[in-house]
Amino acid sequence: MRIILIGLFSIFAVFMAPSTPALAQSGDDAEAAERRVGPVTGYPLPRYVTMRATEGNARRGPSRSHRIDWVFTRRHMPMMIVAEHGHWRRVVDRDGAGGWMHYTLLSGERAAIVETDMLPLYARPDPTSTIRAHAEVGVTGHLDECVPGWCMMEVGGYQGWVDANAIWGVEPGEVFD
Repeated sequence: MRIILIGLFSIFAVFMAPSTPALAQSGDDAEAAERRVGPVTGYPLPRYVTMRATEGNARRGPSRSHRIDWVFTRRHMPMMIVAEHGHWRRVVDRDGAGGWMHYTLLSGERAAIVETDMLPLYARPDPTSTIRAHAEVGVTGHLDECVPGWCMMEVGGYQGWVDANAIWGVEPGEVFD
C-alpha cells in the first residue's frame, strides 16, 4: 500500500484585521439560526460557499464605498455566508475573519479545509476501508458529496471519504450530492 501526503499549497493574504463578533449561539437561538433564510436569495443562513475569484475584498459594510478590511487571495477557499444585503454577502472564514463581499466573487461550489493532521482519505465511508491518501491540516479540497458523518473530498488529485467532523466547510449532519 502506498500512502500519499498532501500538503498545504497556498495561503491567503490578510490586511488590517478587525475584530469579528463570535457566531456561537446556544439553545433555542442556535435552532432559530439554523432555520433562518437570506432575505435576498431565500437560501439558508448560515451556508457555505467558495471564493470564485482569485482575489476578493472583504469590506466593512455592504457597498464599494466601505473600507476594505481583508483581501482574500485564495481561489476556492471555503467561506460561510452569515448575512445578505442586496448584492452583498457577509462572509467569514474558518478563523472568523471576513466582511461584506460582492456576490459575484463567490461560488456555490463546495470545498472544505482539513482540521485534523494527517486526515485519511478512505476508499469508502468506512474507517476499515483502504486509505487512499492522507491530508495535512490546513489543506483545502473540493467536496463532491456528503452523507451523515462522511464527505467525499478531492485533494491534490486524490479522492476519498473523510470524517465530516475533521473538516471545516460543512454543517454537522449535512447531506448533499
